[in-house]
Amino acid sequence: MHEPLPVTGRQFEIASGPARAVVTEVGAALRAFEVGGVPHVETYDADQLPPGGAGAVLVPWPNRVADGQWVLDGEPQQLPLTEPARRNAIHGLLRHTAWTVVEHAESTVVLQAMVAAQPGWPVPLLTSVGYSVGPDGLTVTHTMENLGSRATPFGLGVHPYPRAGAAGTDDCSLRLSASTLLPVDADRMVPVRPPRALQGDELDFRTGRPLAGLLLDTAFGGAAPAPGEELVRHALTGPDGHGVQLWADPAFKWVQVYTPDDFPGRGRAIAIEPMTCPPNALNTGTDLLTLHPGETWIAHWGLTPF
Repeated sequence: MHEPLPVTGRQFEIASGPARAVVTEVGAALRAFEVGGVPHVETYDADQLPPGGAGAVLVPWPNRVADGQWVLDGEPQQLPLTEPARRNAIHGLLRHTAWTVVEHAESTVVLQAMVAAQPGWPVPLLTSVGYSVGPDGLTVTHTMENLGSRATPFGLGVHPYPRAGAAGTDDCSLRLSASTLLPVDADRMVPVRPPRALQGDELDFRTGRPLAGLLLDTAFGGAAPAPGEELVRHALTGPDGHGVQLWADPAFKWVQVYTPDDFPGRGRAIAIEPMTCPPNALNTGTDLLTLHPGETWIAHWGLTPF
């Protein structure tokens, strides 16, 4: 008989010097990342479903699709309503899929999964995610390949919960390289108006703001590298000036920030979710990417402690 597996499947640990990460088989999720024993993402037990989507890969769309409905080449599509209370399809199709390990070395693991053609998603895609730890922290590489016979739109996001070591979330400050905010319906969390420019109000995090007292489940757009830079950079900083930077390729033009107060073992936590497109992009078309038959797309993001 096989030994029973935890609900997140096999656990793949990678390490380089003091840096260590753990990735799950189910969902290819980042379950832990630490340097010198100092945690830089919120973690959870291997035998529980990732709380609040922790560490998940969100593909072939991040965030929400209103009513699970969209149209491809004039053909109406109906996705399963995986957020039924709000009548939405949420966070893609692979969060509860067992991914296949295609490489596992001391400091690197690469997992692969198929987005099969299915009701609501008619074009098959092959996707992989590679995690690597090294002196600069954690680097994550995503690929998408269109295995079908026609072009398809798509989006990609990830759902890490960074943490500034032992510091409490309310003792930290947040800085975002984002210049707009997307107004959404408070009940359904789907867009109701175009993005608005941030103008120094309490939700403008471009120069850093304390998180104490802020309740966020907010999509920010206009995420772009600073002048002279090549990468988008967001940062969570603890009261001692140390923390973690989340960097991403310019393809990640959006970032969702979510501050639950019930993360297991921590209470208040913060998700900083780089996304290539905003909520409901399969309907609005905003910043959707397109893959033609046989085409491959690659993008990177990562975490760097400081």
